[in-house]
Amino acid sequence: MRSFLAALQFLTVIPTPARWQTGLHELERSLPWYPLVGLFIGALLALMDYGLRQLFPLLLTSAILVIVLLLISGCMHCDGLADTADGFFSSRPRERILEIMKDSRTGPMGVTSIVSVITLKIAALAAVPAPARWWTVLLTPLAAYGAITLNVVLLPYARPEGGLGGIFSSHRSIGHALAAAAILLAVGWLAGGIPALTAGGGALITGLLCAAYSYRKIGGYTGDTLGAAHELSGMIPALVVAAWHGAGGTV
Repeated sequence: MRSFLAALQFLTVIPTPARWQTGLHELERSLPWYPLVGLFIGALLALMDYGLRQLFPLLLTSAILVIVLLLISGCMHCDGLADTADGFFSSRPRERILEIMKDSRTGPMGVTSIVSVITLKIAALAAVPAPARWWTVLLTPLAAYGAITLNVVLLPYARPEGGLGGIFSSHRSIGHALAAAAILLAVGWLAGGIPALTAGGGALITGLLCAAYSYRKIGGYTGDTLGAAHELSGMIPALVVAAWHGAGGTV
């Protein structure tokens, strides 16, 4: 239970009582709980979506949900996306890419990546039909944190000098990745059937592609690339459902 609290405190800004505070020991063992943190956040957002839709049109509701999702994480993952874009698209060698990613300044590729991803998330979610919105919103953070789990399990830590993202490397196993995938697919199947299962599968594939590209560019993962995998995989459920609906499928 304390490892779950460590994951919740690390990944979100959701306040917890002082007596529930955890330390590095629990944080090192918190990786298996990431999908459940995502499921918890997804449930909160699904309830919020239902309430907001009683007051606002879908586009405005979708924009509010995407902003809330960013704020819940303290924009940590969005910052990682920007740093990764600045580094990966700099056409520099591995060592220089890692230096660029540590720079606190955000370059044009980082800004472009943030604007593009947020725009796509809002547009895709606004295109999801009302009956499918609750499970699409539920799956979104679950898919995003599942992608983080996949990347940590499948890749070595890329910074030889170490860093916060590397503390999970000594307490990971392939079982954590399999469990994350199974939870995402099972929740998708139970919540929305074939369309949701397809959305979950698409998010998993995106997470794997992020891992492969990260390995190609820098030989592993960093905290920033985990943020990028989170943001990119988190787009997929809404994109898949919007495409399914646009193609005339029943959701």
